[in-house]
Amino acid sequence: MHDPNLLVGPDRHGDAGAYRLREDLVLLQTVDFFPPLVDDPYLYGQIAAANSLSDIYAMGGRPLTALNIVGFPDDELPLAVLNEILRGGADKTTEAGAVIVGGHSVRDAEIKYGLAVTGVVDSHRLITNADARPGDALVLTKPIGTGAMTAAYQKDRIEAQVWDACCAMMRRLNRAASEAMVEVGAHAATDITGFGLLGHAAEMAEASGVTLEIDPAAVPLLDGALDLSRRNFITRAASTNQDYLAGRLETAPNLEPALLRLLLDAQTSGGLLIALPEAALPAFAQALERLGEGSEVSRRIGRVLPPGGPLIRLTALAAQA
Repeated sequence: MHDPNLLVGPDRHGDAGAYRLREDLVLLQTVDFFPPLVDDPYLYGQIAAANSLSDIYAMGGRPLTALNIVGFPDDELPLAVLNEILRGGADKTTEAGAVIVGGHSVRDAEIKYGLAVTGVVDSHRLITNADARPGDALVLTKPIGTGAMTAAYQKDRIEAQVWDACCAMMRRLNRAASEAMVEVGAHAATDITGFGLLGHAAEMAEASGVTLEIDPAAVPLLDGALDLSRRNFITRAASTNQDYLAGRLETAPNLEPALLRLLLDAQTSGGLLIALPEAALPAFAQALERLGEGSEVSRRIGRVLPPGGPLIRLTALAAQA
């Protein structure tokens, strides 16, 4: 059944569902959960919550309420562990200005946690991944490399300070980036998670009917991520995403394979990929600083081109050092 109030549904590959409640107000709904990436249950709860909330931010919205989604082996682990996970999720949700209103748990052999989040956005401020326009600049608001980092962490092959920096990035909300992009009139956005930077960029290109040109040398990387990729610390999502993009991705012939793997690899609680007018770049940086985040957290990585050829075009690079 067609409902004219359903603005973004499962056929649109958006970050969240969008349903018009009235002419000036749109309801946003999303859900996400995953197994632990870290040993600390409180930190895990924070990261999982930040990742779930990100879908609302990617559409320019404001999260209101959240429901806990839990799988937990209560016959094997003490409930104190679950309490810490929930405390981490609740604290991050509170930081976002939203509230936990309940949830559901099941006994599971593996821990899983995340949130179902409800948010709202003014109808004239709704941002989707489907309106990137030729001439727009492409901005990324967090470095990538969490896939390589978590792969190395699980094998105890990563330095503590490098891992701590990765965790700090994963638990950081995309709130300021979302508010800044709405303020300056961004045309399109998406958050970078399971399909990696290039997979989510391809979804934006396809939905918008354009080609995205990305300069791999301009993409911010977590310190140490490229070295880990060179040492084959990567998730299998990199190859899955590469298969997904077959025939739709044009790569530079001299692009280092380790860097390409990072661009393809799944990310956890990644940043926003934003298409905004070229002239709005200075105002976007100023808005980030006013909202408490230095402009260095945002990096221009490419531009939007008219349709034609592949969905994603990686620009030629000088030989990698």
